[in-house]
Amino acid sequence: MYMHPYFNRRSSSGLSIILSYGYGDVNGDFIKDQVFLVGQKTQDSPYTTNITLVIQDGVTNQFYQVPLKTNTGYQPRLFLGDFTGNGVEDILISMDSGGSGGYGFYYLYSFLNNQPTLLFDYELFDEIFQYRVTYKDQYKVEIINETLQKSFIIDLSNRDPEYLSVLYKEDGTLRTPLQGSVSSLNQLYPVDFNGDGIYGLYTIQRIIGQYNADELGLVQTPMNWNGEVFVPFLDNQYVAVTGQNI
Repeated sequence: MYMHPYFNRRSSSGLSIILSYGYGDVNGDFIKDQVFLVGQKTQDSPYTTNITLVIQDGVTNQFYQVPLKTNTGYQPRLFLGDFTGNGVEDILISMDSGGSGGYGFYYLYSFLNNQPTLLFDYELFDEIFQYRVTYKDQYKVEIINETLQKSFIIDLSNRDPEYLSVLYKEDGTLRTPLQGSVSSLNQLYPVDFNGDGIYGLYTIQRIIGQYNADELGLVQTPMNWNGEVFVPFLDNQYVAVTGQNI
């Protein structure tokens, strides 16, 4: 692989290294390009800082640098695939937050004609989808996606009796009004829903009860590109019960 002094530059915070690598036509000229995530590893830690997207044009060998709004995290990685259906590969960037929340940081870029365009931003996703999680009598929890106007019910009756007795009276009514929450984006996967070579995004968020470890289930949202933004695939969204018996 042709290496450029870019990858050996040193700043006051350390030496930049290649964290992840992809090879594909991302600018639409039918010649494969080299795609890198570069950054700096913290000494004796997998934590990575100053993460930057770098593309080397396969024809001119010119380097293009794309700064990331969130540029620190764990296990930064790349995936190249066509998410818009134009026959050109896009660039999916994934990073993990670490910690008990298990959040993920995700960006999807088009680099058509050597111009970076942000197609998906995890923070905007978190802002768009708003939820209300409410405990109900008879061991039920209602999850409402206020953005999509969809509602789901989780049945808690198979949970440990001691766990339930803290929340419910013997007749199944709540001891006090309770609210839960839906977390920010935890995981995102590229998925070819139709088997046509065009990828969508499959997102997962945790449904949280009275504390972070009290996971009630998962909100799963398949999304595809509608020509302008990513929207739920066929207007679908799902809730999976994790089945923790605590």
